[in-house]
Amino acid sequence: MPDSTTAMLLHATVVGTGATLVMDGWAILRKRLLGVPALNYGLVGRWLAWLPRGRFRHHPIAATPAVRGEQAIGWVAHYLTGIAFAGILLALWGLDWARHPTLAPALMVGIGSVTAPFLVMQPAMGAGIAASRTPRPLVARMHSLVTHAVFGVGLYGAGWVLRLVTEQGWPLA
Repeated sequence: MPDSTTAMLLHATVVGTGATLVMDGWAILRKRLLGVPALNYGLVGRWLAWLPRGRFRHHPIAATPAVRGEQAIGWVAHYLTGIAFAGILLALWGLDWARHPTLAPALMVGIGSVTAPFLVMQPAMGAGIAASRTPRPLVARMHSLVTHAVFGVGLYGAGWVLRLVTEQGWPLA
């Protein structure tokens, strides 16, 4: 049986990856049903790749020159962010939550995670705080909020799947 730090890291990795997969599934479904394009994680990668060069803000990020490997950088960052938010969930509610997942904490973290794009990503990429500089800010905000609520549901679902797997003897509990 792993020590508690290792267990927390393993749980955060599995739950965060699962929740991020659910979020990505929602983006595919949203595009097919509503025609809403998914976020281009290459632009996230571009933003991250420009940070060491001293550039935090872009107006807009799409006008900034592309960077080699930006798609991979963006997708890795997307999944690492999901893992980090799962880590926050576990840090706040502990491994007891992982042993007996409940929806409310997962939704709180999922919906709370929308602060990252509202206050960091969107302003840094030229969209303004909470998408205020986009053509339809309210619509953009609602899509972000729903997507992050779906991420919260994904945290809960991934927690349950992990619980069921660990009950079968997988050594993460």
